[in-house]
Amino acid sequence: MTTALHIPQEILDIEVAELLRATPGYKILGELIQISPRSLGEAGKLDYLAALDRQESWICALKQEALVAIAGEVADETGGIFGAVDDEEREDVATALRLSPTAAQNRIDVARVLVGHLPNTISALATGEISAAHATVIAKETATAIRNGLSEDAVFRVEQTALAHAEFHTPGQVATKVKTTIAQLAPEEFEEIVDRARDSRRVSCYAEADGMATVVAILPAEDAQTVMKSIEAYILKRNQEDEADAEWSILSADMKRADALTFIASQALASMADDVRPHRRPITISVAVDLPTLLGLAENPGQLAGYGAIPASVARKLAADGTWQRFVSDPTTGNLLDFGREKYIPPQELVDYLLARDRTCRFPGCRRSGELTDIDHAQSWESGGDTNPANLGLLCRRHHRMKTHGGWKLVSNADGSCSWESPKGKTFFVPARPFLDAV
Repeated sequence: MTTALHIPQEILDIEVAELLRATPGYKILGELIQISPRSLGEAGKLDYLAALDRQESWICALKQEALVAIAGEVADETGGIFGAVDDEEREDVATALRLSPTAAQNRIDVARVLVGHLPNTISALATGEISAAHATVIAKETATAIRNGLSEDAVFRVEQTALAHAEFHTPGQVATKVKTTIAQLAPEEFEEIVDRARDSRRVSCYAEADGMATVVAILPAEDAQTVMKSIEAYILKRNQEDEADAEWSILSADMKRADALTFIASQALASMADDVRPHRRPITISVAVDLPTLLGLAENPGQLAGYGAIPASVARKLAADGTWQRFVSDPTTGNLLDFGREKYIPPQELVDYLLARDRTCRFPGCRRSGELTDIDHAQSWESGGDTNPANLGLLCRRHHRMKTHGGWKLVSNADGSCSWESPKGKTFFVPARPFLDAV
């Protein structure tokens, strides 16, 4: 192909339109790479984007085959589709792709369903007829029904309906269509799906870039209504109590619901703080701030445990509040003493230091909160390992067991960095986490 610089825009637009209609593959991808999207007309740019999306679908189909080749068609711990756990395989995938173990297991689950049960869907993915997002929702929505005994004929009909719907609809709309089709074709299996779905209830928190965070709760419908009714009740109470409160009255409905949820959770936390003691300490919410910033001599951002960077003004405010635990870093040293080998159990000062240093499990990609982890001796205390910052770190129970019984090897450093070696001999380095950096 002649370079894009020597070809009129109109001709390039036609070429891109033809590439969009072609079956994805390395040859078509190579031709697309030679064309600059900036040299195309408006329609050509859109066709170019769509053509790249089809190539991405083709590559995604290849990845499904690769995932099954690594993890196998059946999980280590049997439990059916989307109900099993792969100990070694998911950790291999997680470390190779820099994913959390949960995300890696989800990828494996989707791949097994597509490759093993939905041949038409993965074929449509390979030819670019559907996107990776469409294929994923079809797999996820169909998987539970397959586990519950949905017949091959019914699976085929669900798959065909979903693929036809995907041509003109978003992944979310396709997911709804799959649910409806399963309910129509197999009402008993659908009833079982709804019942089993209760086991997937969860709450997650994701940091945003603007000092905010998103809390996502996946709940049974009736429980979700209980949460919302509680929020509404608090709002009604505040409205009645604070009729003259101008600040409350001007808040939007969304802002009032957010404040209500925070208040209800704060009350619950306060009621349990003295009774629940992870790592021998009461439940606390920690904020880290360097000494100059705390004194008002600098404006360096602080770190809110479980979130990340917060403005200096917010960090100072939280550090001054007695309900928050503050960690003040010495800009000169910031080091703790070596606690040696006098005790297997680390003193509370060292426990607090490890929680502040590591913040989460130290396995690559794992973000299990430090409050829910074990304190691990990298070199076992029985074999001469010291109870000091260099030899101690936080590991969730799962990765603690993998290190002890699963063939994984750990080398730990005083700054919190560590190196892992998998049973297959691959090495993964986890760098130190600066005290005032997000994890």
